[in-house]
Amino acid sequence: MQKCDSLFRSVVLTLLIGLTPFISISQDNDLKPVTNKYAIKNATIVQAPGKTIKNGSILIENGIIKAVGSNISIPADAWIVDADSMFVYAGFISGMSNIGVGKPEESDQRDDRKLTGNPTDERAGITPGNSTRDMLNKDDKSIGDFRKLGFTASHSVPHNGMLPGSGAIILLGGDNSDNMIVKDQASMYSQLAGANGVYPNTVIGVMAKYRDLYRKATQARDYQKKYDANPNGMERPNPNKTLEALYPVVSKQMAVSFKAESVRDIMRVITLQRDLGFKMMISEVKQGWDAIPAIKSTNSPIFLSLDLPEWKEEEKEESDEEDSSDKKEPTRAELEEKALQSRQNEMIKNYYTQASKFKANGINFGFSTMGVKSKDFRSNLLKVIENGLTEDQALAALTTTPASILGVSSMMGTVETGKMANLIVSDTAYFSKDANIRYVFVDGMKYEFEAKKKKKKKEKGSGEEAIDVSGAWNYTTETPQGNGSGVITIKGTPGDYSGTISVSFNGSTNEIEDVVVDGNNLSFSFKLNMGEDITVDISMDIDGDTFEGTLSVAAFGSFPMEGSKEPNK
Repeated sequence: MQKCDSLFRSVVLTLLIGLTPFISISQDNDLKPVTNKYAIKNATIVQAPGKTIKNGSILIENGIIKAVGSNISIPADAWIVDADSMFVYAGFISGMSNIGVGKPEESDQRDDRKLTGNPTDERAGITPGNSTRDMLNKDDKSIGDFRKLGFTASHSVPHNGMLPGSGAIILLGGDNSDNMIVKDQASMYSQLAGANGVYPNTVIGVMAKYRDLYRKATQARDYQKKYDANPNGMERPNPNKTLEALYPVVSKQMAVSFKAESVRDIMRVITLQRDLGFKMMISEVKQGWDAIPAIKSTNSPIFLSLDLPEWKEEEKEESDEEDSSDKKEPTRAELEEKALQSRQNEMIKNYYTQASKFKANGINFGFSTMGVKSKDFRSNLLKVIENGLTEDQALAALTTTPASILGVSSMMGTVETGKMANLIVSDTAYFSKDANIRYVFVDGMKYEFEAKKKKKKKEKGSGEEAIDVSGAWNYTTETPQGNGSGVITIKGTPGDYSGTISVSFNGSTNEIEDVVVDGNNLSFSFKLNMGEDITVDISMDIDGDTFEGTLSVAAFGSFPMEGSKEPNK
């Protein structure tokens, strides 16, 4: 009897082991893969911009592309991905982002007035010793959000301050944070961002402080070298973690990734680079079209932002065939508003044509995703293509160019034998409007996605059934004066809402007015007392228990906000 029982267990175990490679699991979760071999068959493989294989196959084993071609041998134990009529691309690489790196909590710091001119380095936002590696969170929501869009790697950097810390090339998938690191100490992230309430709190102050730090780091490094060579008769160097973290920069072993959105900031960082001589990447460029000659003269790598302003369509003129007697002459105010909108669109168009202008001037670039929301990435990319950038140029900016700039071309950026299996599989050509990503491979790990039906955008005044918005909604917002937060409390029933909003900027709680719910959009206004009453307009697009929206103040512009609903108690 024992022999029979043992034989039965052996047979069952053998069957389970034999079937393991063919058991399907959902891949967009934390379950471990059941096989390390995959074969993608019968696909159109875009190996690199301008290089395509029709009806080809790819063999993946242990995270590596083992074979690519039209007639490759596929092992019997490989998991088959039937990609008939589908397209395969190299996984996208974000040239600079905060993907995987959470924002540190804002602390309510009350500074000693005597120290505001000479604060600690940390209080002044000078933390070059911090690193993405130490801050990386494998469960950060942004990793999954951008992976669904086709991103498999990112040059991720820390948040906040003029010198937040060093960036790293990370994978958008992995069992733990350490396994996600491809290249540590990939750059020193810098920005012209002053500290709130202490020196340096202006752009000019930041530039002066940067020069001072660079000079001191150079002197400290040189003294350390002499001391290490022969310490006899020399005082022991004073340890300084801030200056020591800058040694690779002043030694030109590590590039500075400088965030420079506007043409003014671009010219400022170019001036700093020319004066001090560090290696530089210019990142998150939003308004670089007027600085193209200066940028080209530096030979510095560039990452253009895909955080684009909204382009409002102008109303079309009514047909001349309509009865002119029924046509009302526009008022002066309407004509002025239309002229203003036209001028704004002309300015906004520069953001959409910027990429094609850089290419026309012979400047290669990648894309950074620091400012763009994941939900806007694809539509913004397609609009850039509509405005002059070719699909091959867009693909290069997402694959081969960032791989080259970041020094990882030998392992990613193209679909070639021997490279890391970072791949996108879409149900049609990626740059077509109706394309859906069906699979993403990160270091050989498969993530599978369902093809989603396109939803019609809910427009105001569309008459669609309004959602119930009652409850408490936590929110955060980003403004030039700093980050704000609070709670929006909505009471009542549809058609009869009221409520309050708390504001961290001045600690107030304010009654809201003009509450309108249209489809999934909630809008209202409130008065904020900042010495005098200021009207603030809020617009929130709600998706389940989360929302994204804008906070607008007429005299100061609009600022992004996001948040989530508190669970019902």
